[in-house]
Amino acid sequence: MKPSMRSRQEPRRVSNGVIIGAMLLSLCVLSIVKARYCATPFGKAEDQLQEQMNASIRMETDESPARTPGEEEEDEPEEVPSTAPAVTTPAAVSTTTGGGGKGRKGGKSKGGKAKPTCYMTSKRSERCDASGDIRVDGNRSTIYVSGIDREWRTKPYARYHDPVAMAHVREYTLKPLGAAGDAAPACTKNHSVPGFMFSNGGFSGNLYHDYTDVLVPLFISTHQFKGRVKFLLSGMKPWWVAKFTPFFQQLTRYDVIDVDNDQEVHCFPRILIGATFHKDMGVDPRRSPGHVSVVDFKRALRRAFGLEREAASRGGATGTGKPRLLIISRRGSRRFLNEREMARVAAEAGFEVRVAEPDQHTDMATFAKLVNSADVMIGVHGAGLTNMVFLPRGAVLIQVVPFGGLEWLTSVTFKDPAADMEVNYMDYNVKLEESSLIDQYPKNHQVLTDPYAVHKQGWDALKTAYLDKQNIRIDLDRFKATLQDAMSRLP
Repeated sequence: MKPSMRSRQEPRRVSNGVIIGAMLLSLCVLSIVKARYCATPFGKAEDQLQEQMNASIRMETDESPARTPGEEEEDEPEEVPSTAPAVTTPAAVSTTTGGGGKGRKGGKSKGGKAKPTCYMTSKRSERCDASGDIRVDGNRSTIYVSGIDREWRTKPYARYHDPVAMAHVREYTLKPLGAAGDAAPACTKNHSVPGFMFSNGGFSGNLYHDYTDVLVPLFISTHQFKGRVKFLLSGMKPWWVAKFTPFFQQLTRYDVIDVDNDQEVHCFPRILIGATFHKDMGVDPRRSPGHVSVVDFKRALRRAFGLEREAASRGGATGTGKPRLLIISRRGSRRFLNEREMARVAAEAGFEVRVAEPDQHTDMATFAKLVNSADVMIGVHGAGLTNMVFLPRGAVLIQVVPFGGLEWLTSVTFKDPAADMEVNYMDYNVKLEESSLIDQYPKNHQVLTDPYAVHKQGWDALKTAYLDKQNIRIDLDRFKATLQDAMSRLP
């Protein structure tokens, strides 16, 4: 090869080598970054279980079984449109007609894109929103909508990530009005305000799920209507509706319609189906219309049940000069085995003590007032602790965490929501010697020695071992120290 040719090719070879080396170095760096940051976020045993459950927390049931003027802009969809069309023919994404809130017209979102009729507002909740000629035929689980060109199917319950819950929620179909071969029924009852459809299927009847899956999302989605909205309830349980009617009356001026069984064809200028979920027992003010928070939700509850006490006090509110301790009792699993002794120790520590067990037959207003009168509330992890929504500002909630590595579960259900509710939170982590499990299993049994190995077996194994079979005998010396700490946290 001529020297001139060699001189021209050698730099090219060097350049190619540099490029190849840079590419290999980049691959190495990417591999390191992936291993460090992109691995599954659930590395520990309890986190793996949480991923498996996908936040589907099913606690033991403590009970048997046209826009309004001034309405705020609603949340824009966070995810892609619902991908469960009822028809197999290709259909373009259809928009609502005559919708348009503040800053949004002609079915356009803030960014100018066409907004679908149904869309996911979170991984747990779907919203359908349409305006125009709306005809609701509950007997046939069908809603006829003008201005759409495809069918949509939806289940109005904020737990889409949980197939067990959603299997118990009735599905509704939105159909184009005047579709060939499917004549819409004539209106038998006309309404001048929007309709809002939700369900109390799923896990409703368990107090925790009543609030997390239904009541808090309902507040987020409808408070801005200022009462000018009619509720259509699917899966209606009359006793359940009666229980929460005072709260519904804070959100609507009208009686709740049993949409599944009502014989009318209800016609609305607008229909909204499905409430928006933000987080367990909570509200994200950045996303809620009017930037309301869970404190505003608590205020609505106080108005609903006539709760006058806003703040807790070390001096109490009953005229005794002592703070009141409320012990949430349980009949089934996770009950206190030495409840009387606990009440005695608490009285000696300077508390006025009340012990109560809510159930389906408990009058909601009466129990809400009892909780509102408390300065400190204590109970083992379970749906009964949901009554924390009635605690006054500055009160203390003590959650007794059963033995078994359940801190992740107790955090998402009650610890995390407490701060937003202006409630001081405390854990009481049960030691093995305080658990009845020590009498049920040999000393070297896996349930006692390696809870995380039980976690790896799945939710059913965990629930059976640590929630269904466990009762608590509180160490009274530890309990006394905990109460002293709680007393010091009171205003």
